[in-house]
Amino acid sequence: MKYRKLGRTGLFVSELCFGSMTFGGRGFWSVIGTQAQEDADRLVGHALDAGVNFFDTADTYSEGESERLLGQALGTQRRHIVLATKVHARVGPGPNDVGLSRGHIMQSVDASLQRLGTDYIDLYQIHGFDSLTPMDETLRAMDDIVRSGKVRYIGCSNLAAWQIMKGIGISERRGFMRFESLQAYYTVAGRDIEREIVPLVNDQNLALIIWSPLAGGLLSGKYTRDTSGPKTSRRASFDFPPVNRERAYDIIDVMGSIADRKKVSVARVALSWLLAQPHVSSVIIGAKNIDQLEDNLGATSNLLEESDLKRLDAASALTPEYPAWMIERQGADRVPR
Repeated sequence: MKYRKLGRTGLFVSELCFGSMTFGGRGFWSVIGTQAQEDADRLVGHALDAGVNFFDTADTYSEGESERLLGQALGTQRRHIVLATKVHARVGPGPNDVGLSRGHIMQSVDASLQRLGTDYIDLYQIHGFDSLTPMDETLRAMDDIVRSGKVRYIGCSNLAAWQIMKGIGISERRGFMRFESLQAYYTVAGRDIEREIVPLVNDQNLALIIWSPLAGGLLSGKYTRDTSGPKTSRRASFDFPPVNRERAYDIIDVMGSIADRKKVSVARVALSWLLAQPHVSSVIIGAKNIDQLEDNLGATSNLLEESDLKRLDAASALTPEYPAWMIERQGADRVPR
């Protein structure tokens, strides 16, 4: 296992992060996974043995059960790992059981600490954008929980570039803790963040943590133009995240040929492409069994050659959009020759 620096912080995290969204299976989340404590113990133990030191969850996953199962599975290894969770999504029926108000954040962090069985969270992330709460209020609350010792670093997830930069600007102006990481959706079949977010991440030295690196299973190798995948698969009941299927199948064709030549899974090729991107800090993997986890862990072995990366980049390249093409054109004579 290799380790990468978490943005500007002094922390180093494994390039693969174990995500526990499949733990619990309560309510809506049963379509994602139904792993019980025994399964969680086995999967977390295997990840730890492989050198994974970065674990991610959220208070909303399985109505809090994911946090509880993960905390229990980590046990005495807690102090050796970087533990991340999130706040924003609905966790109860009340009008204030959702969002990024000071009240909700203060209640949620204490609830997460209790479920995780720990007295601090290494990385506490806002799970999305709250259009009803001023960002100043959110960041002041996040700063307070860092100063209290309950949280060590803060991050964000699923924000637009302007929202991230606005948050960083507020933090710098007010002297608050600033976002040190962004958790975002990114795959070889969904490279949208390269337009605005990746340049921002590079400019502001944010850690980039990737969720759903297999596009909800679409890039697992189970889906082709000729098959819609197994009826028991996650996408059969939860078709998310949205993907342009025809474009994805073109990319899957290229990944399939590379996988056949390398004698590995298509999933491993998809993960390896992400790990080869210099702006990626860590990729979140989730697994329902040891075989899946072991296959995903194999992506750390520098699988792809330069020629493979060029083929995948060509098949998945974004269509140029304004103003990117104009910026590139106007800046052409500013590049040293």
